[in-house]
Amino acid sequence: MTDRAGAPPPEGLRATARRLVAGGRGVLAADESIATMSQRLDHAGVPPSVRHRRDYRELLVTADRLAEGVNGVILCEETLRQRFADGRTFPTGIAELGMLPGIKVDTGTAPLAGAPGETVTTGLDGLPERAAEFAALGARFAKWRAVFRIAGDLPSAWAIRANAHALARYAADCLQAGLVPIVEPEVLAAGSHPLERTAAVTARVLAAVTAALADAGVDPGATVLKPNMVTAGSEAEEAEPAAVARATHDVLRATVSDDLAGVAFLSGGWEPVTAAANLAAIRELPALWPVTFSFGRALVSPALRAWGGDPAAVPAAQAALLVEVRRNTAPDPVPA
Repeated sequence: MTDRAGAPPPEGLRATARRLVAGGRGVLAADESIATMSQRLDHAGVPPSVRHRRDYRELLVTADRLAEGVNGVILCEETLRQRFADGRTFPTGIAELGMLPGIKVDTGTAPLAGAPGETVTTGLDGLPERAAEFAALGARFAKWRAVFRIAGDLPSAWAIRANAHALARYAADCLQAGLVPIVEPEVLAAGSHPLERTAAVTARVLAAVTAALADAGVDPGATVLKPNMVTAGSEAEEAEPAAVARATHDVLRATVSDDLAGVAFLSGGWEPVTAAANLAAIRELPALWPVTFSFGRALVSPALRAWGGDPAAVPAAQAALLVEVRRNTAPDPVPA
């Protein structure tokens, strides 16, 4: 693979991508937007403020021995520019704690013209310059999320193509800036659809994303995929982990490049125990790539509840986080 300038990507990017998914350890998603994080703080009884958002993210990433279960931490731009209480920048502190600092570079979703009820992810304008700045600030990888809703005839072919194209442009821009791209095409669990419908939609989405990445000259060996697990809709009867694992395995094997650096599943809003059980079942099946997790709420929700803004509760919050991290940390998957 060569990039658009005809030069192969630096081997360092491939090494970083491999490190993100190595050893059965995962990626902690602490990248909620200011609005989303403020809302979650408010629901937890914590006044939403710059200081409280910073304090919360610091208690997460400084949990003792977090690096034993986490290879990287995704931050939002606000946090990337903040400092620990001891004065270290977040990227420096995270790196010194043995993890890779990352950054969410998309700017959210907007209605997609010509596709009522569907969205496209924004943030491509100025991305090369922003990605270069984030790399200079210490970020080593990036993330971009696209969402697809199952409802009636949705997602449409147009929404799939538009978001796949945006994901590919994002990935190419990030590699050019020296950031490993985490590509996150999420088929939302909301709905009463059966597992088979999720499988069919996820296969369409991943096939389109894989093709778009190839068209853009994106090196799969320097790319981490962050897909949904193939589950039934959240309002349908819950599928057993073994069924989720088999469906997820079959969809990925049929659609994803064999040379991908790794797969880090999102939790999809499922309860921590459910997400962990599904991940464990997926790991029992042979895989062509390292398989791990990139969870947000499934890791941090118990910690936020335990903390509640009380400095004295930081140890309890960190202990709650580590319980969830250890629940999902496992040896590398069985080779295919």
